Amino acid sequence: MKVVLLKNVANVGKEGEIVNVKNGYGNNFLIKKGLAVKGTKENIEKAKIHQAELAKQREEARQAAIDLAKKLDESQLVIKERAADDGVLFGSVTNKNIAEHLEQDLGLTVDKRKIEMPEAIRNVGHFTIKIKTAPGVIGKLTVIVTEK
Repeated sequence: MKVVLLKNVANVGKEGEIVNVKNGYGNNFLIKKGLAVKGTKENIEKAKIHQAELAKQREEARQAAIDLAKKLDESQLVIKERAADDGVLFGSVTNKNIAEHLEQDLGLTVDKRKIEMPEAIRNVGHFTIKIKTAPGVIGKLTVIVTEK
């Protein structure tokens, strides 16, 4: 039985895909729960149009991520923290701090989980931080930590 998935279903397919499933599974689970509709000509045509729209949205989101990565590559973020005479910070600069400073200083909203830091910054200096804006798109931000 052919069905058009309305939502992502684990081990079956993603939203908008046309898949073959067993009759019982299709009728009693997927269609009954509202996860799919029967694969009629009309529904298949609607699914193809929907897939084209989704592809367009994904491409727009990817382009926005590439633009954000370019902005990050061109930007420098200066963070002032208290430090000892030898340059060791009292505390550390984490990905959460960087995300907050990005929003406050540069107006860029980045999820702190997308900021890749092997460990927190504990010294004064220049650092290059990788920020994953989309799968396969990485921006490199220059972070300058100075003493207050």
